[in-house]
Amino acid sequence: MILSRRRTIQVLSGVTMASLTGAGRAQFWFAPSLTYPAVRVGNIRNLQNNQPVTFNYPDARAQGILVKLGRPALGGVGPNRDIVAFSAACTHMGCPVVYKNGRLLCPCHYSMFDPAKAAQVYQGLAGTGLPQIQLRVAPNGDILANAINGLIWGRVRNV
Repeated sequence: MILSRRRTIQVLSGVTMASLTGAGRAQFWFAPSLTYPAVRVGNIRNLQNNQPVTFNYPDARAQGILVKLGRPALGGVGPNRDIVAFSAACTHMGCPVVYKNGRLLCPCHYSMFDPAKAAQVYQGLAGTGLPQIQLRVAPNGDILANAINGLIWGRVRNV
């Protein structure tokens, strides 16, 4: 039996839809939820614009960068929505990222990330942006890390 192009597309579409509505749906949409520790990483009163603060999160092996940008940012917290944090491991090869001149820079291979746009990569060899660390501000001004959006380089699980 020879299938026409139209019939091949119909069959493949049917198989795709069946996998999304049957047992395959659970596997496709399932993502295990990880419980992250809440860790104090700074206080609003101690931050200055464009002065990065490093910290470890979610464990001692993972370094993060906290920075008050002085301008609103995606995922930013605080009164001006300008405080953000990211994993400090470059998504290209895991080199340590630094904050310099308003951008996150990987000195190993010159990847650059925009901290105001959720650390989106805009230059270099990195293929994806840096994982953003979710923050919240406590009533006393403490900044708490709650979770990570994305996978830290070199890991199969963040925690």
